[in-house]
Amino acid sequence: MSNRGPVEPPSWPDEPPPDFDELPPDDLWDAVPPRDAPEPAAPSIAVQRDAAGLREEAVAILRDLTGRADADFHPGQYEAIEALVAEHRRALVVQRTGWGKSAVYFIAALLQRRAGAGPALIVSPLLALMRDQVAAAERAGVRAAAINSANVTEWRSIEEQLDADAVDVLFVSPERLVNPKFRAEQLPRLVRTCGLLVVDEAHCISDWGHDFRPDYRRIRDLIAELPAGVPVLATTATANARVVADVEEQMAAGGHAVFTLRGALARDSLRLGVLDVGTPARRLAWLAEHLDALPGSGIVYCLTVSGAEDAARLLASAGHRVLPYTGRTDAAEREAAEEALKANEVKALVATSALGMGFDKPDLGFVVHLGAPSSPVAYYQQVGRAGRATPSADVLLLPGTEDREIWHYFATNAMPTQARADAVLACLAEAGGPLSVPALEARVDIRRGPLELLLKVLAVDGVVENVQGGWIGTGRPWTYDAERYERIAAARVAEQEAMLGYERLAGDGCRMQFLTDALDDPHAARCGRCDVCAEPWYPTEITVANLTEAQDTLDRVGVPVAPRALWPNGLDTLGVLADGAPVKGKIPPAEQVEEGRVVARLTDLGWGGRLRDLFAPDAEGRQPDAPVPPELGAAVVRVLAGWGWSERPVAVAWVPSLTRPALVESLATGVARVGRLEVLGSLDLAAGAEPLNRSTNSAYRVRDVWGRFTVGEAMTRRLGELEGPVLLIDDLIDSRWTLTVAGRLLRRAGAASVLPLALASVA
Repeated sequence: MSNRGPVEPPSWPDEPPPDFDELPPDDLWDAVPPRDAPEPAAPSIAVQRDAAGLREEAVAILRDLTGRADADFHPGQYEAIEALVAEHRRALVVQRTGWGKSAVYFIAALLQRRAGAGPALIVSPLLALMRDQVAAAERAGVRAAAINSANVTEWRSIEEQLDADAVDVLFVSPERLVNPKFRAEQLPRLVRTCGLLVVDEAHCISDWGHDFRPDYRRIRDLIAELPAGVPVLATTATANARVVADVEEQMAAGGHAVFTLRGALARDSLRLGVLDVGTPARRLAWLAEHLDALPGSGIVYCLTVSGAEDAARLLASAGHRVLPYTGRTDAAEREAAEEALKANEVKALVATSALGMGFDKPDLGFVVHLGAPSSPVAYYQQVGRAGRATPSADVLLLPGTEDREIWHYFATNAMPTQARADAVLACLAEAGGPLSVPALEARVDIRRGPLELLLKVLAVDGVVENVQGGWIGTGRPWTYDAERYERIAAARVAEQEAMLGYERLAGDGCRMQFLTDALDDPHAARCGRCDVCAEPWYPTEITVANLTEAQDTLDRVGVPVAPRALWPNGLDTLGVLADGAPVKGKIPPAEQVEEGRVVARLTDLGWGGRLRDLFAPDAEGRQPDAPVPPELGAAVVRVLAGWGWSERPVAVAWVPSLTRPALVESLATGVARVGRLEVLGSLDLAAGAEPLNRSTNSAYRVRDVWGRFTVGEAMTRRLGELEGPVLLIDDLIDSRWTLTVAGRLLRRAGAASVLPLALASVA
């Protein structure tokens, strides 16, 4: 177990991928089974005639969808269609990616329409997947449309098509189910006329699922509101027994039985392996040396944005055709990167899980992970993107020593705490009207992302509601379900241990069997291909030249830190005033700091690990304090040498620290000595000040630091005499507000400009 403290990475994988290419999804093409595939079981004699006609019509639609005159159903596909169309049942389909789940709901939707039912309503979690499915449906003659936040300008046209009964399939995002205007104006009609409800990626419904999304929990209420006789289909490729039971329970709303169809989840084309080479530099060196030997083109997954950017930069400098793909990548660049991979114009995308559900490249030749996801189920979902239409594909995990720290972040930030929930509910109860998220953020000490997640969870429990103008409390009684959240937390820990078990697998084990066992697949069996069943199939050597290049790349220092330009909303409600006036809007240019620098981010592959060690609390939770280590001091000198400022600084000041005073002062005085800069000293610290809470959101952080510092008379007098920038030193940059407020004081005291410098940043 690592003794490092929890690290709060700034930009974890977040954005969904952009649009797909113009090919139909592979699960439509894969609906064509091998010629020796067994036919579905024959129906009972009592319904033979009607079922025979229904099957004939379904097969005809399938052949239109695929463009193949010889297409026929996989075992189980028609059974699901029959359950929906002939029996109007509720069905849960758990089948591997590429099995043909979308073919099931497209065909069932058309059969329902031909029987006089209304359009199918499909809840899909990703805008990119939604757009791709709409395009595929339209090419196959299915009239499809989508309502989501990305196509607001098309809503009126889609409403007119619905009024004219000219839509067969309507996609909506789960977030629309929470939007008050959509709930009031669109959802009642859709529920009233719906001929089939489909829940795609249904594992998102369950908070036991690896990709739980609170908005999805609204679907339980939606199912309960459906008119009698409307069939419901839920589909997923990644659900273990606990998730299946949870989804079944929600689908059974109203006392309905659920027909569950589970198939074998193993993909015969995948060859799995684990290679533990140790340090980040050795992992990248191995990849730089052997990437071109991997089959076709593929994906290199990293756990953090910084890690993906570092890896992409190194691989590109080694001559490989790769592109980064993260939540920090511009949307247009993400789309271009996807297209480049699909056209095999690059060897790989180096990605976070931003390249997530729905990305479709049937001939993807490999998936490599630089660091392990936190559960076998999440890992299975990502590696399952390879080998969907190829006879073989390689899957390799290169585990990292930092994996546990990243898992800890996700595990501890996924569910609400009672203190946060109570604070939000109390604030809404006192407000007397709706509060927007920014307004609420200014009243409760919770950051924007966790606050939005908490509101969604509370909305699912019915104690808050999103209305026109913001959020309100419903007044319904609510009790924090500590036992439930403790069970979920325990399950997350068990999943992490299972992932470590996958990495350590040996002897008579099997990696594919291990993954499918984790999904409670009754068909789980030895694959005969992985590096445990057979011999390791991957090379292990790393040349000195590649290792040296990797180490040099990871030794890069000097990450820019953008200055704050706008004050956060709600500062007036927290009593933050400047010269008696509210602090809001743009920060005047004369009070802003310049772009700063840190040695590295805590999430970087190179210096990130050493900096995490430096800032980790000891066994008693205290912050160790000591002068800057020599190697880190040398890195700071390299940062200064490569800064490229327009005007060289002339003096150094620093932010007073209660937790690491020796570290900060030694950094500042060391920089002054090396650069021959004047030492202005520390800003003054307000009496009674206590260590800052790093979890504070922007508005509260500004409140906490607003009166925390002052510039003494001696420093003010000297600032008025200096001609040139001042370096402002701190140890760790988190929100950037400490340096923004301290820098503002220096600017107002006469500093020509202020250049922030710190050892590390969280963001």
